[in-house]
Amino acid sequence: MSRGGGKVATTRQAERKPVTRTAVVSTAVQMADEGGIGAVTMRKIAQQLGVEAMSLYHHVRNKDGILDIMVDHVFAEIEIPTGVAWREALRVRTESARDALVRHPWALGLMDSRRDPGPETLRHHDAVIGVLRGAGFTIGGAAHAFSLLDSYLYGFVLQETTMPFDSTDEADTREVAESIQSGIDPTDLPHLTELTTAHVMQPGYSYADEFGIGLDVVLDGLERNRTLWE
Repeated sequence: MSRGGGKVATTRQAERKPVTRTAVVSTAVQMADEGGIGAVTMRKIAQQLGVEAMSLYHHVRNKDGILDIMVDHVFAEIEIPTGVAWREALRVRTESARDALVRHPWALGLMDSRRDPGPETLRHHDAVIGVLRGAGFTIGGAAHAFSLLDSYLYGFVLQETTMPFDSTDEADTREVAESIQSGIDPTDLPHLTELTTAHVMQPGYSYADEFGIGLDVVLDGLERNRTLWE
């Protein structure tokens, strides 16, 4: 009996895939995508990987270490093109960042909160600053521009991901708008009624399209101030 059990245990150990840092972060990100950041614990990650929790400490120092590499994973998904004009580079970067945050909404409150940022995070920030400096922004101007872009990005994604409808789904948006409008007295709230009926409920409307419009305004403002900020 004991020798048979030993053979089973040995077989299971042989079949078990070795735990890697990549496996840890991939598992943690998937868990956060499905259940929010609160779903991520060392114990649950270990269970998912079929190992003891102590095994994870060979790859991450603690829960904060997991959050660091999870954030770094998200930054690695953000595209920053080279060989294009600065406006196009920043547009692509900011749109790519929005896509990454919509895929991983748990990251929104963590992106700039880490005391020990990873290499992808640092490379991303360096690249954005490089685009701005190459466009003629001063050091101070690059700081102002970076802050403005990310304030718009994070604010829009926060609003977009907490709305009671899918911002990319015209039918879902219209259904919610109609439901709200049905409870409104047009004479009491004329401006809201006008916006809802003449804009939001019109064919082709998508709240997601507002992002590009606002981003253009931000980039226009950066262009106007590019050589004025000190």
